[in-house]
Amino acid sequence: MRKKKPIVEINGKRYLRIPIKTRLIKRGDDLIQIIKETTKEILQENDIITISESAIACSQGRAIPIKEIKVSLLARFLWRFVRKVPYGIGLRNPYSMECAIRECGKLRILIAAIIGGITKFFGRKGDFYRIAGKQAAMIDAPYTSGIKEYYECVIMGPKDPEKIVKKISSSLSFLPVAIVDVNDIGGSWVIASSNKLNTQLIEQILKDNPAGQSNEMTPIVIIRELKS
Repeated sequence: MRKKKPIVEINGKRYLRIPIKTRLIKRGDDLIQIIKETTKEILQENDIITISESAIACSQGRAIPIKEIKVSLLARFLWRFVRKVPYGIGLRNPYSMECAIRECGKLRILIAAIIGGITKFFGRKGDFYRIAGKQAAMIDAPYTSGIKEYYECVIMGPKDPEKIVKKISSSLSFLPVAIVDVNDIGGSWVIASSNKLNTQLIEQILKDNPAGQSNEMTPIVIIRELKS
């Protein structure tokens, strides 16, 4: 994999991206302690800490092995109608669709599928996920994780991301924190942030995914503005 440049320039300002390697994050791990241990020699005043949504979800036990998922008839029917997208499978898989139904409710997913199908017919895209909601959009299908331990898992979005960023920020002297969902083909999404961060700027800074998408094991990326 081609190594990403550590520094990017946006609107005349330069930003250093520092990927932080961790051990495998598992259910029940104290993510705040892991962040403290791995960044204590690196963090500086005014740094921004970004954390992968998948890492948080895994610490919450929201990586579900497919052998534990019983797929309903509704999920087997609906997943085929989810459009293919270049940045991932999402709910175009019976296992991830089943998890979306459990997370969001049958009625909401069904309404999203019906309205999304109608509006797609008229050339409008994205209504399914807009109606299904953020939690549905964050679900990662099995066989997409670059980490072998989670390869046969559906990884749900993290629970209560807004509360989590505030908790992490307060434990780190109130440095700004963002939970992000980033992929290798230019997709970057700030799910939740503290300190009134400029989320569009964070998404631009992380657009090329300096953390990587495979087994780099760098779910934390520190962003530091470089002064002239």
